Amino acid sequence: MPHVESGLLTLIGATTENPSFEVNAALLSRCRVLRLEPLDDGDVARLIDRALADEARGLGTVAVDLQSEARAAIVRLAHGDARTALTALEAAVETAPVADGRRVVDQALVEDVVQRRVLLYDKAGDQHYDVISAFIKSIRGSDPDAAVYWLARMLDSGEDPLFVARRLVILASEDVGLADPQALAVAVAAQQAAHFVGMPEGFYPLAEAALYLALAPKSNSVGRAYAAAIEDVQRFGAAPVPLHLRNAPTGLMKAMGYGKGYKYAHDHEGGRVDQQHLPDQLVGRRYYVPGDAGAEPRLAGGRAPRKRPVE
Repeated sequence: MPHVESGLLTLIGATTENPSFEVNAALLSRCRVLRLEPLDDGDVARLIDRALADEARGLGTVAVDLQSEARAAIVRLAHGDARTALTALEAAVETAPVADGRRVVDQALVEDVVQRRVLLYDKAGDQHYDVISAFIKSIRGSDPDAAVYWLARMLDSGEDPLFVARRLVILASEDVGLADPQALAVAVAAQQAAHFVGMPEGFYPLAEAALYLALAPKSNSVGRAYAAAIEDVQRFGAAPVPLHLRNAPTGLMKAMGYGKGYKYAHDHEGGRVDQQHLPDQLVGRRYYVPGDAGAEPRLAGGRAPRKRPVE
């Protein structure tokens, strides 16, 4: 560290991992981080042409007839990765049939050599987190097309379907919540079905759940209510339970006032009763504020819905 800081050592490194997580914070603060992006299609095409013309390091000494459709296929299948493009080109040329002294590379040959493009995806790296983030935010944003696209990206890249299912179950409560209480049942059913069926058919229940959640009305009142409640739990600690809410299984406890004055809800009209249920120092606190979408206003009864900010 002091040698890097003094300039005695010049550190140059490359990694496919996220430096924010994998490089010591003190060292990272003394480095300049450059993010390398995928090449665009034009760059990949020029790279192919250069490889065909380069006699020293490329295929310039080989007579190659690379058809335009084959060139476009290599560009498409490379997905911005130079190594993928050059490997595909070299493999295609090596296996190409010879006609009039030239190796003829057509689109069918390229697709046969490459067979299937492996999507850029690292189940423990940035792609894993970026794609699942896009998936969740697409469902939260009620975009079914984007939701099913990101789902397909993950499953096609080998993501664990049960990881996706867990995220759907969380999202069903976090972002749909009481606006559609059936959403959680759909998500749990999808998890169970995907586990039972397995892949590849397991995509059916996962896709159904993703589309259902994307189309469902949204409410985050569950998370907001819990966050407000846990804040008071941490602030006030173990606040005493009001005496009338405590059970009194013994005579001594009854004599101490346990359960005295408790109103049994079912003895009152509508099964509702007006009595203190919070600790003394929290009386009047309101943690749950219902949303105004879907089924939640009906479930919340007379509670005023949350006022949305004016945009």
